[in-house]
Amino acid sequence: MMRTYPSHLSSSPVNLIQQLTEQPLMNTPPLTLTILNKYSSSNPISTQSSMASLLTFLLLLTIFISATTAQTHGLVLPLRKDSKTSQFYTTFQMGSHRAAINAVIHLGGQHLWIDCDNYTSDTYAPIPCDSPKCELAEGIGCIGCNGPTRPGCTNNTCGTASSNPFIFYITSRGLFEDTLISRDNVELSQFMFSCVNNDYLAGLASGAAGMLGLSRFVISVHKQVAEKMNVPDKFSICAPSFGIGKLSIGIDQLNISGLLKTTPLLVNKPGENQPISTPNDLSEEYFIGVKSIRVAGEPVSVKESYFSISKDRTGGTKISTVQNFTALHSSIYKPLTRAFDKATANMKIRSAAAVAPFRACYRSESIVRTPAGPEVPAIDLILPGNDVYWRINGANSMVEIDQKTMCLAFVDAGSRARTSVVIGAHQMEENFLEFDLVSAQLKFSSSLRVQNMSCSRLQF
Repeated sequence: MMRTYPSHLSSSPVNLIQQLTEQPLMNTPPLTLTILNKYSSSNPISTQSSMASLLTFLLLLTIFISATTAQTHGLVLPLRKDSKTSQFYTTFQMGSHRAAINAVIHLGGQHLWIDCDNYTSDTYAPIPCDSPKCELAEGIGCIGCNGPTRPGCTNNTCGTASSNPFIFYITSRGLFEDTLISRDNVELSQFMFSCVNNDYLAGLASGAAGMLGLSRFVISVHKQVAEKMNVPDKFSICAPSFGIGKLSIGIDQLNISGLLKTTPLLVNKPGENQPISTPNDLSEEYFIGVKSIRVAGEPVSVKESYFSISKDRTGGTKISTVQNFTALHSSIYKPLTRAFDKATANMKIRSAAAVAPFRACYRSESIVRTPAGPEVPAIDLILPGNDVYWRINGANSMVEIDQKTMCLAFVDAGSRARTSVVIGAHQMEENFLEFDLVSAQLKFSSSLRVQNMSCSRLQF
């Protein structure tokens, strides 16, 4: 990257050093002062070696400052798993009173919505109807309120559709803005969100007060962060099976770049969770182009057309944080379970009685346990490109029912499912996923456990 120096400094390295040592040092770090004082006018630079040493130091200092500054770009939020619902949620603060908010992650959600029944803040403001911000948010009508003015109860307020996929309910609520504060005290002012009532939290993890939407919609959380922080429109999820994982926005994950594979992000017809749409709209959810499935290295006998997006925009493979276990159209699920049964039999793994909603279950005593999870046949989702596949190993392919039984953690979505494959939250645990909206690509790691890594130990 090209660097530019202040206009009052020359571009000659020797003159640059001399002029830098003459600049005011009020804001210079102590270590820098120590080095520069060594080369001050009372101890002039007399040899080319001395000048070279100082130049090297200044260059290293510049690199260090640049790297430190780069680390502050973007936003990082903690990611946890609720043990009862298996939902992933994050925590941040809102408003002048810094109210702590737990919000469930929703890849298909349009924006952030929170329960405002007990929310107070001196810095919140409603988005007026017919305002530029309301137009940007594709507002739907005006919202009014008969009660005392407070967050969630104002007049002439821009309406927006807020959806809770766990109760299949959509409501039109007012759109507001306030300051969002991350755990490391990054503050984003005028952050848009909608307010709902307490009864709208049904189905969410205990303690959750809202949902954080990460769809393609114009006021989704990552799009607002990207615009406010001037970072690329991309976000990554590393969902933990235990401990604290990470949701990051606008940040590159360099530590594991060598483990990542890339596949295009596709669009499809709006799904059931997209609140308001017309037949010509495209889905705000995230699809990838799975072409086939392998079990233990052997192709599952399913026509490729069953995976593709059809002319009427049904089919395809999408990724969902609100679907607990990967759901497959019956035409895919049945051949997959047959292939898995055959492969487990070859490994001397003994079958057990089915436990709803799972059909392929096995006796735990016949399954070897490893640090990467149960040792069972690997399942590969084959994607476009040369040797590109998402591998699902035992920790993500199996679910423990009790001490005696484990089941294949995939469910039958039926023969009328709109989407062929919905990759669920269980299959995302301890996998790093980066959704890059700039390049329209998904980068994914498959299980970090295989590399003796975990989301809770991943550093940015």
